[in-house]
Order: sequence, then structure tokens, then C-alpha cells
Amino acid sequence: MNKIRDLQKEYFNSHVTKDVGYRLKHLKELKRVVFKYEKEICQALYDDFRKSEFEVMSSEIGVVISELNKTIKNLKKWNKPKRVLPSLINFPSSARIYHEPYGNVLIISPWNYPFNLALTPFVGAIAGGNTVVLKPSELTPHTSAVIRRILEEVFDENYVAVVEGNAEVAQGLLKLKWDYIFFTGSPRVGKFVYQAAAKFLTPVTLELGGKSPALIDKTANLRIAARRIVWGKFLNAGQTCIAPDYILIDESKSESFLSFLKEEIRKQYGDTPRNSPDFPRIINSPNFERLKAMLDKNKIVIGGDYDETEHYIAPTVLLNPDLESAVMQGEIFGPILPVITYNTMETAEKVIKKYPKPLAFYIFSNNKKTQKYIINKYSFGGGVINDTVVHFINDRLPFGGVGESGISQYHGKHSFYTFTREKSVVKRYNWLDIPVRYLPSTDLKKKLAKFFLTGKIR
Repeated sequence: MNKIRDLQKEYFNSHVTKDVGYRLKHLKELKRVVFKYEKEICQALYDDFRKSEFEVMSSEIGVVISELNKTIKNLKKWNKPKRVLPSLINFPSSARIYHEPYGNVLIISPWNYPFNLALTPFVGAIAGGNTVVLKPSELTPHTSAVIRRILEEVFDENYVAVVEGNAEVAQGLLKLKWDYIFFTGSPRVGKFVYQAAAKFLTPVTLELGGKSPALIDKTANLRIAARRIVWGKFLNAGQTCIAPDYILIDESKSESFLSFLKEEIRKQYGDTPRNSPDFPRIINSPNFERLKAMLDKNKIVIGGDYDETEHYIAPTVLLNPDLESAVMQGEIFGPILPVITYNTMETAEKVIKKYPKPLAFYIFSNNKKTQKYIINKYSFGGGVINDTVVHFINDRLPFGGVGESGISQYHGKHSFYTFTREKSVVKRYNWLDIPVRYLPSTDLKKKLAKFFLTGKIR
């Protein structure tokens, strides 16, 4: 690992990656090779946890290609130095902001969207002019292997390297000094990454998670809310960091909403979701056991069946679980959806405030005052009114968390800005040199300096 990092450091110091044409050449080649390996990517994700081809195309490959298209089209514009107005006190001068790559970047990606969440930030890192060591998840070995084949076909190891392995490998990488670290995963592991980065004062992006609520008020269209929540919650069998983690619904509407939920689950996954080609499995035994334990001592109103032999847990809905129970203690990250009723908005707020700032917040309401009230009252990474998850798809929007749900943001141009720093440069001209700033001081110079700095004489 030291050898790879040192090779990349030497390569970055050659300044070849600072050439925008060089970056574009590799990004275009990456796009070509991703299409070339389309079938292998789909098969790998099916082998890892039975993702359907439709879901792979829409939530994995499609997102990466979209990011590549956007970046290839706009990189020259993003990278162009930006002129800003110079300060009067520096007259005559000009001022520009340059986008400078950090250098040697470490990306640690997760297992739940192993292709998308590895390559989407990777595109931004390359666009920014950095070298990259990518550590994909060991829990999705088939996908990690395909990622390695793709990147090795496009990049030399001194530019980009894929390091496979378990948590010990990741820990070994974190002991090294990097110029930037990008991590996607749980808040628990994110804290270790942050501690490791702090030893070297390394800047980080942490894409984490949390308990993302979906609040449904009396004015919501319950049928549409149910359809969109079923899609967003049970996508990838609930193993999505921005999935609705629990529902808060006005008590007077709960019975109708549960009826619509049951109908939508049947429509989208059939009478037996286990046989649906669109319903993936839980990633491994530890996560299966963790989720199965959440079903105990809770009122199951929809689903609840499971099969340990294939890590299957049905789309499951719980009604009013104890807020101190396991299902309400941390992010669920599985196909279990608690529905909690409330009588007043104050009651709902008490539940929301029990948890740290979430990565996402979903509001189902046709009342503009309610929408505005919730957006202004709560801090969260990003949100949607009358839908779920779809804000992730819009690469014009920055994506990221706040507080315990994450640090920094990316997607589209925001990825480019994340993996570069703004370097400010002032250019002074020599045809005039006003002597106000030079010593010795005089009363006139003091007055002029105060005027230039504050706009006031007295």
C-alpha cells in the first residue's frame, strides 16, 4: 500500500494530471469501458445480492454514466479560472480563483450501491486532477472485481489503483497520509475515518446516514404517498442510505394509508415478494440477523416473513413500535418500515428531535405552509416534497449530509468542487504604486487607509 501511494504521489508531482485534456481523455475512455462491461456489471450485482438488471441500470450504471456525461461536457468550464473584482486598496490589480487538485485521494466505498457509490465520487476525483486509490467493499466481491477490471483497463496503477480486501486493509490505508479522503458508509465507521484523517489534518467527505423521516399530514394524497414510499423504501431491499427510515402520519389517516401501502407492495412486488425478480436480498448473515431481531415484540401489520437460507426478509410494515426498541434506535437499512401515528405536529416533532440531523427528510403534504414550516424548522442533508429519494438523481443538486449524517457534498459540478480547492491569486500591476500603505505613517495615510478599508473617514 505504501508503494502504491508513493508511486501516485510521484505521478501527481509530475503535474500530468493537471492537464484538463488528459483528464478528459481518461474520463471518455472510462465511459466507453463501462458500456463494454455492462453485462458483467449486471451479473456481478446479481451474484452479490440478487439485484435485478432494471435496478442495476437505473440506480447503478445509469447514475455513473450520467455523472460522466455531465462532467465530460462541462469540465473545461468548471476548471476555468474565475475572475473576481479586485479590492480598491490593491489598485491597480486583478484577482482570480483557480481550482487546484488536492493530490493523492483515497476513496472508500460501500456495499449497498457498490458500483454507483464507488465510481460517482471517483469521476469527480479524476475530473479534479487527482490520483486515486479506490477501496471497494469486501461484502460485494463480484462487483469489486469488475470495478478493478474496468479501472485497470483505463488507468495505470500510478494514476488509479483499486485495493480490494477486508476492514484490516481499509485500516491499513487509513494509517497512510492522504491529501483527501472520501468515505461512504455508516456513522459508526465514519467516526474512525475522521479520527484517522485528523492525525494528518486531511480534509474529508463523509457520506453517512441516519434515521430519515417521512412525514404525512392530513392534506397528503395517500395513494400517491404510499406508491412513492414503497418504491423509495424497498428499493434495494431497503438498503439505501436515503430511504425513508420511518413514517410519521396523522392518526386519522393511518388506517387508509396502511391499506394503500399493502396494495402498493402487492402491485410492485406481487403476492409473494420472495419470488419477485425486482426484490434483492440482504447482503449477508450478520445484517440479516440484525434485521430479523427488529421484528421481535413489534406489531407487524404487513409482511414479516423471512428465510435465513437466502437472506430474504419481506417488505414489512410495523405499527407504532416502542421508540426505545431496536428498530427505532439506529438506521434500519433494510426492508422494515415503522409507521408511527401522531395527533398533533408537536407530537411528531418530539419523535423527530429524538434523533440526530438526518441525511434526508420527506414531506407529504399539499399545504404550502406546512411544507415551508418543516423545511425551515429542521436541518437535514436534502429532502423531497411529495416523493422520496429522487433528489439524489438530480446532479444539479449538491448531495450530502449534515452533522452525524455527513460532511461535505458531491454530484455534478459539486463533485469537482469537492475534489479541488479554490486557490486565490491577486496580480498587481507596476504602472502605478500608491504609497499609502508604506511607512512611515502620517495622519493623512491613516485617514486614507481607514477610508479604503471601511468606507469611512472618521
